[in-house]
Amino acid sequence: MVELNEIDFLWVEEGQVRMKIPQFEKVTARAPVFFNPVMELNRDLSVAALSFYQQQKGEDIAICDAFGGSGIRGIRYAQEIKNVSLAVVNDLNPLAVELAKENIKNNGLTNVKACREDANLILRKCGGKFDVIDIDPFGTPAPYVESAAASLKAGGLICITATDTSALCGTYKKPCIRKYSAKPLRNEYCHETGLRILAGFMCRTFSKYKKYLEFQFSHSTEHYMRIYALVGKGAKNTDDSLENLGYIAHCPKCLNRQVFKGLTPRIPLECPECGQVPLVAGPLWCGEMQNSEFIQGMLDLVPDLKINREVEVIKLLEKCKEEAGAPPTFYDVHTICKKLKISASPRERVVENIQNKGYLVKLTHFNPNGLKTDAPLSVIEQAIRND
Repeated sequence: MVELNEIDFLWVEEGQVRMKIPQFEKVTARAPVFFNPVMELNRDLSVAALSFYQQQKGEDIAICDAFGGSGIRGIRYAQEIKNVSLAVVNDLNPLAVELAKENIKNNGLTNVKACREDANLILRKCGGKFDVIDIDPFGTPAPYVESAAASLKAGGLICITATDTSALCGTYKKPCIRKYSAKPLRNEYCHETGLRILAGFMCRTFSKYKKYLEFQFSHSTEHYMRIYALVGKGAKNTDDSLENLGYIAHCPKCLNRQVFKGLTPRIPLECPECGQVPLVAGPLWCGEMQNSEFIQGMLDLVPDLKINREVEVIKLLEKCKEEAGAPPTFYDVHTICKKLKISASPRERVVENIQNKGYLVKLTHFNPNGLKTDAPLSVIEQAIRND
């Protein structure tokens, strides 16, 4: 087995911490200690989200980083977020735990504890002790959501990352069905569908414990998806929340799509626009994925956080805030133009044309050419043709 003193290291300054990080050419789960520099944006956003959560809560919070790796996420939480009574950095890799302890000491922190434990076991053993559980594994978070659901108390915050986007986005359908008990859909809005499949899976898992989720902020960026949700409790509220589960029926011929709520809704065998057999994705979350007040709270805190990726953080948060209140899925203007065999119209003109017809239309962080709107496909096509 490799010893810590046999590994080459470099020093990284991120947020308000200075970390000793293993040096390697490629990010892989087989690295002696896992660290992904690309996830700095993810960690910056997490610091902003947890900072606003703590501000809302108004008291000390305890955090569990279930997959700590080098310890950078948990150490940043302890250093950069006010009133963190305890941040637990957990990892099953003994080298990671050893390095995390060294990084904790180097940053002079006393409110961080590094431990070596299976993620499911530490969540079960410490049930009710954490206000925030962060699950950021290499791959799918599916095997760990159950333990988080059992242990998180009402008022807690669950933060989950999924990097198995090839499954959630429909490139590999069987793994998605196996892991999330849902069928994905490979099309122009597959990343949103994947994010909603993950949200639906979380919602169904938490419901076993008479708990429901209120999704505050979610995004799909580069190779991963990320969700932040507050936990509520109560049978009736949980039942009401489950009414937001459903399916998306997508027509591959005319691009029309419909959302059907319910676990066993009646989905037509033919597209109402062209008669083609639709493709169906789900079950998934059909409700709200963005809370504009929560995201605005994050935006208000960003200038004081001293983060390297501030410009990117603000840009993404503003786009996600814009999506609040918009219906599920979006239309890709270029995809519609390709179907119509016409040149792409300026996005601003298309938006204006749809709004002039009295419909809601918003931009989306998923795709620079995407429009979220409650307008029917025929109106969108007219807006693109500039009719």
